[in-house]
Amino acid sequence: MNVLLFDIDGTLIDAGGAGQAAMEDALAEEFGVRGPVTGIHTAGRTDRAIAMDLFDFHKVEVNDTHWSRYTRSYFRLLPDSLRTRSGVVLPGVVALLDRLRQRDDVLLGLLTGNFAEGAQLKLAHYGLADHFQLGGFGDHHLDRDDVAREAFRAVRTRHPELEPHRVWVIGDTPSDVKCGRAIGAKVLAVGTGIFSVTELEPHRPDVLLPNLSEPESWLQAVGLT
Repeated sequence: MNVLLFDIDGTLIDAGGAGQAAMEDALAEEFGVRGPVTGIHTAGRTDRAIAMDLFDFHKVEVNDTHWSRYTRSYFRLLPDSLRTRSGVVLPGVVALLDRLRQRDDVLLGLLTGNFAEGAQLKLAHYGLADHFQLGGFGDHHLDRDDVAREAFRAVRTRHPELEPHRVWVIGDTPSDVKCGRAIGAKVLAVGTGIFSVTELEPHRPDVLLPNLSEPESWLQAVGLT
């Protein structure tokens, strides 16, 4: 059994900024705060970490009530944000997932900084939700390495004896490479996000590609050709 854990934004889809827009709209709707947000990086981070920074930026107190209001509004606003943005499924993704889904020696999962419900909404919007059986998400973790550990625990519940080297993390940021290493997995990095292939190369993923449109160039590396 081989396990492939996919990042979402910048790897499977480009949502056109829909997630960040919905986050900012949720804060505006619930707490009346809006304005140019500066100094908050999003690529490779968890939704919880990004939201905590937004709360801090706007000086909104973080407590259970505020958090519940914020996430409820975010999940309500995200579908409309996805519909009004010019997002796309990235090159090669649909054909690759359809191909892998037909195999009984591959388990497809997610390793994403998105909230679990946000991940489902994004993937459903682009018709990709049915491909994935488990995952690690950004609901509770500030550190993406912890998301990777959550994903690997989910894998181990199905395959207790599975060794980490049978797991591949597929993503588009240095954080994806780093979190893959945190669980002993191999890493495929793609230059379809904000980081170019040249920028990703120093982080030494096991496989580095411009996109996922030519699966033959890496499926052999995981014994799937």
